[in-house]
Amino acid sequence: MQAAVITFDGFNELDSFIASALINRCRKDGLEAFVTTPTPVVTSMNGVRVTGQRPLEFVTEADVVLIGSGVSTRDVVADDRLISRLTLDASRQLIGAQCSGALVLARLGLLDGMPACTDRKSRPFVEALGIPVLDAPFHAEGNIATAGGCLSSQYLATWVITRTLGEDAARGVLDYVAPVGENTQTVDRALRAVGTGEAALR
Repeated sequence: MQAAVITFDGFNELDSFIASALINRCRKDGLEAFVTTPTPVVTSMNGVRVTGQRPLEFVTEADVVLIGSGVSTRDVVADDRLISRLTLDASRQLIGAQCSGALVLARLGLLDGMPACTDRKSRPFVEALGIPVLDAPFHAEGNIATAGGCLSSQYLATWVITRTLGEDAARGVLDYVAPVGENTQTVDRALRAVGTGEAALR
């Protein structure tokens, strides 16, 4: 199984790197993430230059597509040519967006009839499109998910791992990366956020 972590110019490092790093802890189980970019090299909002691992067209074959956020997302959604390269299929792909990435999902018509999570700066732009914004870090309906707040990228990764490999796999990854002494809280919080397992009932 392959995951495309879409990373545009002006990207937020926390979005792309946290999600891809957590998912890539599942390589031995057959799930792998690739930083997927519209150009060979993209530059983050803080000037970090990254060479993409896959071109944007990789999204058509990926099993999972996660769209990161950044300072240029509104330029992305206004670029018809760029948007036309994003051919996604929610009937066979898990599709998620981080913060302003919700604007991309909206432009693609994937948020019709469902609320979204996003960050505070992006909220007015998402709401201007008629999409209700939740005061929550994560929301999913079927194969579509949105997350709000940079560190909620861990919840997108948890959702992906849970949906593809199961809750035990997600627990293993989260337990490994959790701050020392906060393992149980970290695992339970993430599973509760994505609505799985016993943690979701607490």
